[in-house]
Amino acid sequence: MNSPDKRRWFVKGDIDGFFGLFIDNLFQVMLIVVLGGAVCGFSSELIVGRILPGAAISILAGNVFYAWQAMRLARRENRTDVTALPYGINTPSLVAYVFAVIGPVYQVTKDADFAWRIGLFACLGSGIIEIAGAFIGDWFRRHTPRAALLSALAGIAMTFISMGFVLQIFASPAIALVPVFIILVAYGAKVRFPFGLPGGLIAVAVGTVTAWGCKWAGLPSFAPPPSGPSLGIFLPLPVFGEIMALFGDPRAWGFLPIIVPMGLLNVIGSLQNLESAEASGDRFSTRSSLLANGFGTIAAACFGSAFPTTIYIGHPGWKAMGARVGYSIVNGFVITLLCVFGGVLALLYVVPLEATLGILLWIGIIITAQAFQEIPRNHALAVAFGLIPALGAWALLIVEATAKAADVTLSELAPRFGNSLFINGVFALNQGFLLSSTLLAAIMVFIVERRFGKAAVCAAIAAVLSAVGLIHAWELDTQGLKVKFGFLAAPEFAVSYAVTAFLFWGMALRQRNEVSKPSV
Repeated sequence: MNSPDKRRWFVKGDIDGFFGLFIDNLFQVMLIVVLGGAVCGFSSELIVGRILPGAAISILAGNVFYAWQAMRLARRENRTDVTALPYGINTPSLVAYVFAVIGPVYQVTKDADFAWRIGLFACLGSGIIEIAGAFIGDWFRRHTPRAALLSALAGIAMTFISMGFVLQIFASPAIALVPVFIILVAYGAKVRFPFGLPGGLIAVAVGTVTAWGCKWAGLPSFAPPPSGPSLGIFLPLPVFGEIMALFGDPRAWGFLPIIVPMGLLNVIGSLQNLESAEASGDRFSTRSSLLANGFGTIAAACFGSAFPTTIYIGHPGWKAMGARVGYSIVNGFVITLLCVFGGVLALLYVVPLEATLGILLWIGIIITAQAFQEIPRNHALAVAFGLIPALGAWALLIVEATAKAADVTLSELAPRFGNSLFINGVFALNQGFLLSSTLLAAIMVFIVERRFGKAAVCAAIAAVLSAVGLIHAWELDTQGLKVKFGFLAAPEFAVSYAVTAFLFWGMALRQRNEVSKPSV
């Protein structure tokens, strides 16, 4: 048992943890800056003056709450190794809101202010759904195999985190590759560096010095922005009027089929991250965690941010770094200061993003490994099976990037693949991939354990979700890939899952009869 007098709000490992969480949060903020302007038509004044300060309110409040929650757990269990849940803007939600809600509104109306207000409405709806999910989350966790929850996270970690950054790392090896190996030595081998300096700090410093050295030597490895952004004071302001005005606008309610599944995905993602934290030894209250998520997202919307905040993927990675409580608090305050004073782009003018990517790659590796390590050995098949939807979603990301680079629409490009790439399968795997990953992994767990009755229930749930359009349902038009909702939105999947459910049910009945037969 750990001595209670050694519990501290900040330890040395929090420095590395701060770097990891801060870089991840900073990356999401940069995505808002880049995609908000390119896809949604947002002006820099709207992004810097309204959206980022609103996001800062939620990020600060959430990080402080989860730090307090972790310290409370540490005191209750008399431990010194509790790590606070990481918290920030949800990447899948951010991308989905940009491309499925805000972007399409702007493309049709060419009114960036109206598109922003629709985003606020969607963000508010997501927060309400997260609060509702707080009251069913414990039941869901009790009835879902750990492999099913961890597999979906591993899929995101392996694709959208690890592979996304691996490509960027190997595209800029002069700046990024050495910091990656410093990170791997620091955290993989747990090597202590001279003077006790954190590995993350050394890696970022080496990458930054190398980048500016290459620039001064005239090499093309690093090109900072032509000028640093102007600083100022941008305080968060309430936008209740803008949101309330949309409640009577039928155009806003037309996005409910997107808002609802995104809210559900946020709830499921949070549950998966809570399960990941428990697998690392930290069991947090499901209800209070999800309530904090929901209220944080609502606060973000009410102060101008159109992007939900939630528990972050990556708790095992930060725990392995030695981060405990302080990393969360420091991250919240630093991100808030950068957003309020307009310093996000100023920081990236000095520190190249490539120098920081090794920390995020390490997080992805840890999460993927945990999905296989923290489960019964025979459940590894389920984890592998559950990776498939995330791989499909990653493939779609590559296809969409290809279409954009070739200056063609996805609807124009898709028919050209033929049998060289079954693009319809990519579309189907992408839609609702977190839900389908969880279900496929759960079905595989129950198959391995010969619990065919529960496998039948999971298959039946998949049939219902396919029928209403929450998984596998899609339609493609000139504006891109869209979710298709309605009765029998994905009929082939709905029928196939239903038949599979009956098959499992029949096997369960046969199994029961064999057990009940008297032995001769």
